Amino acid sequence: MLIALVIANLSYNPLFSQESVYSENEAVKLSVKDSIVESSWMIGLGYNFIVDSGDAGRELLSVDSQWNGVAYPSRVSIGRYFKSGIGVEGIASYNKYNFGKIIDGATNLEETDYISLDARLSFDLNKIIGETAWFDPYIGIGMGYTDANKQARGTYNAIIGFRTWFSDHWGLDLNSSGKWAIGDTEATNHIQHAAGILFRFGIEKGLSKKGEEKLAMINALERENQRIRDSLATINRDQEAAALAERLAKAKEAASLAAAEKEKEDVENRRKQIEQQIEDLGLVYFDLNSSYLTNSSKRILDDLAQLLKQNETVVLQVSSFTDSRGATTYNYWLSERRVERTVSYLNAQGIAKERLEAKAFGEDKLLNECDDNTYCPEEKHKINRRSEFKVIRF
Repeated sequence: MLIALVIANLSYNPLFSQESVYSENEAVKLSVKDSIVESSWMIGLGYNFIVDSGDAGRELLSVDSQWNGVAYPSRVSIGRYFKSGIGVEGIASYNKYNFGKIIDGATNLEETDYISLDARLSFDLNKIIGETAWFDPYIGIGMGYTDANKQARGTYNAIIGFRTWFSDHWGLDLNSSGKWAIGDTEATNHIQHAAGILFRFGIEKGLSKKGEEKLAMINALERENQRIRDSLATINRDQEAAALAERLAKAKEAASLAAAEKEKEDVENRRKQIEQQIEDLGLVYFDLNSSYLTNSSKRILDDLAQLLKQNETVVLQVSSFTDSRGATTYNYWLSERRVERTVSYLNAQGIAKERLEAKAFGEDKLLNECDDNTYCPEEKHKINRRSEFKVIRF
């Protein structure tokens, strides 16, 4: 119902009075300025000026020598203009080729009549660029009949112009038309300028883009007000429902947190269990200056591979070391060989490469005091020739 009222003649619509819809903090109202004329009839009366100098428009502003006109209204028009922006118009013009003006490249020595009857289609450019208040540009094409300089001819016409409005009904129209002769004729092409007063009637109105935004705001405010009224009518019930929902939400959140904490605890316990199982398997030890796996080392790796297969989410860091004897560079190379052989053996037992992260440390991270400055027996040095396993992701 509200939309139907807005589309009616806004000048007389009470919707745009001071009784418009208000929000609680700010008045929001539609006014006449928010309306636009979407379709109408239009009649015009004015003057026309002919430029038929034959110089292809190079001196368009040479009014004294090239423009022809009469001192009284010489142009009438009537048209129908639709919501799509398309206009259909009929135009009749009378003029005179004045003595001394340039006509077809020569000085006119005889005053002659100019008569034209034209029909054209126009398009309102505001449909593309948006409403521009007082500025209403348009373009058009058409055909017509012209009797000028004692030569009758049909014409193709192209038009550009704009209208400016003082009110819903009254405005000015300024336009220029290029007219090209149809067929094989000696008649030259020419330009017709026009200026006149317009009267608009049979008006159908609608909302401008700004008006549509205001209407949407008014509707939104009305819906919100209705929502508030409905809420006030059932406020006790809503408060109780909200309180119940809050209690349920808190209970659900508490249960979720408890479940998450329990799951985290279970995961951590399982991680510790797996780490203990790996620790219980023992380390892989190597002979002096060797990277080859002994039979006892292989048995440990077989058990480790079985454990990893039972726990498919476990990712290990495999680290290999040497004792302190020998050059630091050599020991680092030897630890790389040891970790490569350790990882390769586990790969051969079906453990994917992406589940094993290899690290070589050389003689770094000794497990006892047996460094380059301390004498130790072989049994103590052997402790440092090892591969270790650490859970890094679970």
